[in-house]
Amino acid sequence: MTEASPRLSAGQVRLLTKVARMYHERGLRQPEIATSLHISQPRVSRLLKRAVELGIVRTIVISPRGVYADLEEAVERRYGVSEVVVADTGDETDEQRILPALASAAAVYLETTLTGGERVGISSWSSTLLAAVEAMQPRPVRATDEVVQVLGGMGVVTAQATATRLTGRLAQVTGGNAVYLPAPGLVASSLTRDGLVADQAIADVLRAWRHLTLLLAGIGSLEPSPLLRQSGNAIAETEMGHLRRLGAVGDVCLRFFDEHGAHITTPFEDRLVGIGADVLRRVPRRVGVAGGERKYNAIRAALLGGWVNVLITDHRVAERLAAEG
Repeated sequence: MTEASPRLSAGQVRLLTKVARMYHERGLRQPEIATSLHISQPRVSRLLKRAVELGIVRTIVISPRGVYADLEEAVERRYGVSEVVVADTGDETDEQRILPALASAAAVYLETTLTGGERVGISSWSSTLLAAVEAMQPRPVRATDEVVQVLGGMGVVTAQATATRLTGRLAQVTGGNAVYLPAPGLVASSLTRDGLVADQAIADVLRAWRHLTLLLAGIGSLEPSPLLRQSGNAIAETEMGHLRRLGAVGDVCLRFFDEHGAHITTPFEDRLVGIGADVLRRVPRRVGVAGGERKYNAIRAALLGGWVNVLITDHRVAERLAAEG
């Protein structure tokens, strides 16, 4: 009990304890306690409050197995982000095997936090994001105004269909209007890019990026994902070597950064058809979904650089983040 407790008589402490036990252990309501002890209900309420103040009653929240509330809060504090969601992936370490748990966690997060009026930007090349939106259930009320593609998705036919499905499916389940970006993510030259962004249809999409309230993206490591590699939008190996020499460790929407999260101006920056680094980091809620040890350095750097302020990851990565800072 606190230092104030010695001022109470033994009888008062006994009454506090009795009322607390009747309410918290026996489940009696306050009017029932008042009747049983022949005291007023307002006094019962005051006694219960006092029991908490003195430490006679202590509320303890016990996280169920598979829930990592303490770990989430530790990562949030260490990196100054607004929210961390940790998925329970058991003993799995293989990236493909932890993907379903990450996707499920992302789906639940979106279902519970998209409450209407959102303008959501979504990246094109993430197997985890695709699995997440596929797992989402259609909402009975409209949860978004627009779902906007923020990275060019045109490429080989199958990959283009995947990029379109990501944007379209999220729009479908949230009731928003789908806004597609009809362009490749990476083009052959800056002149080609300039010609594309001058097109009215693409220029309208670029303007929509400035009004996003939420960005949903994967966090890429330096090595491109199989989905990106198959799309025809992957970075050439010669350019990957240059990125390594510049110290790049990862990317969000093909905007690369070093181990401290600092933006790296790449040789192909002016050939990208996608949301710019400055516009990206001005989106109020930036949700990054990524896990696996291979991506640890990229995830940590993305947090340090403010590329994401909401992280959905697996418990092994979260434990390293909390421990290493």
